[in-house]
Amino acid sequence: MNRELSTVNVLQIDEPVLSLSKHHVESVMRTEEAIFSVFLGLIVGSFLNVCIHRLPKGESVVRPGSRCASCGLSIRWYDNIPVLGFLLLGGRCRGCGGRISWRYPTVEVLTGLLFLATVLRFGLDARSIFLLIFLCGLVVVTFIDLDHEIIPHAVTLPGIPLGLIASLITRDPSPRDAAAGTLVGAGLVYLIAVYAEAAFQRESMGGGDINLMAMIGAFLGWRQVFVSFFLAVAVGACLSLLLIATGVLSRKDRIPFGPFLALGAVVALFGGDGLIDWYWRLLR
Repeated sequence: MNRELSTVNVLQIDEPVLSLSKHHVESVMRTEEAIFSVFLGLIVGSFLNVCIHRLPKGESVVRPGSRCASCGLSIRWYDNIPVLGFLLLGGRCRGCGGRISWRYPTVEVLTGLLFLATVLRFGLDARSIFLLIFLCGLVVVTFIDLDHEIIPHAVTLPGIPLGLIASLITRDPSPRDAAAGTLVGAGLVYLIAVYAEAAFQRESMGGGDINLMAMIGAFLGWRQVFVSFFLAVAVGACLSLLLIATGVLSRKDRIPFGPFLALGAVVALFGGDGLIDWYWRLLR
């Protein structure tokens, strides 16, 4: 009898201990995943800088290795360490002393934060891998559009079928929602571009915006397409009015729309469902 009571007491003591131990292991694993995601994002961000610089020129993103944009000097591996290399060099080339744009560490840090947010929000699984590729595409599109006012087909056209393939594998969104998102995204921007051109007698959005919205729909589904687009329009309109009111831009100046679509897509990815629920509650 005493032996049975002793066994029960041991079990009663051990269950909380085991539960606490399991929670501790999970917490450590999540921390390791978060740290790993940041470092991976910084490294990938360094490669995205290469894509941003070379894709508009039609150059290979693989060869040659990284070089100074001013003097063409090959960048040594220790000078090419994300963020740290920029800081140690004081933002200047080791060879010619030419300035290195702040865009380089900005892209690296931004990519690291996006990787961290994705892993914390969705964990590490197949869907997260596809989403990280999607977010990398958005980063490249954003900075190329800001610099050159173009959205490269080399990013969006492969991105559309990749998003559809991702839906077949992860089922989030479902293949039907992903296909509908592709059509709705492209169709929505196309119709607005046609009517805006007729109304203002100039091109407002081009084929790059249409392809980008189709890619967003393929990865996020048709519901989030609407969230992405209307957020992009709202933020873009507010910023445009502010810049015009302060004299930074005139009414004739054009503002690239791709970065706003990318921003809308990121917000929709991480908070779109909450925004949709909030909107429906307002209507009730």
